[in-house]
Amino acid sequence: MSGYEPYTEENEVQTSTGEETPREKVYVWYAGFWMRLWAYLLDLVVVMSIQKLLITPFFRAAGLTSDTGWLSPVNLAMAAVFYLYFILMTKQFGQTIGKMVMGLKVISLTDDRLTWSAVIFRELIGRYISKTALFLGYVVVAFTSQKRGLHDYFAETSVIHEKQPAYLMEKSSAG
Repeated sequence: MSGYEPYTEENEVQTSTGEETPREKVYVWYAGFWMRLWAYLLDLVVVMSIQKLLITPFFRAAGLTSDTGWLSPVNLAMAAVFYLYFILMTKQFGQTIGKMVMGLKVISLTDDRLTWSAVIFRELIGRYISKTALFLGYVVVAFTSQKRGLHDYFAETSVIHEKQPAYLMEKSSAG
């Protein structure tokens, strides 16, 4: 199966009154490995630009740029900018600038909206694990039916194309 085929999600959702009601059937077009890779590379350009425009001049003015260890103040600030960018953009908009440009969006598979805990787990813990495991957490996207990386499995999320093809829209409305 490829990421261009429709998949159905039919889950029961717990309402605020505690009742479980079936969620309507929705057809989505999952974003594949290459689309997500290009979005991530665009995000890296954005993050590096922020780091070079804000962090580097600040630490240079403070005279703290000579320390190059992993736990140096400069590296900790750069890591904070990296993770905060992904956490705040994903929580606020459901997508980063790279995903916006590529027309992708992060969705929750368990809730109607992305929760803080899901976003933090996905973008901080999941992304750290996916990166430190030789990037295999990202490569998984190419081989799963819902095109989910390890960080998506940890947080019960998926990345979809924001604009669905017409045939999926017709199927969703026919329900």
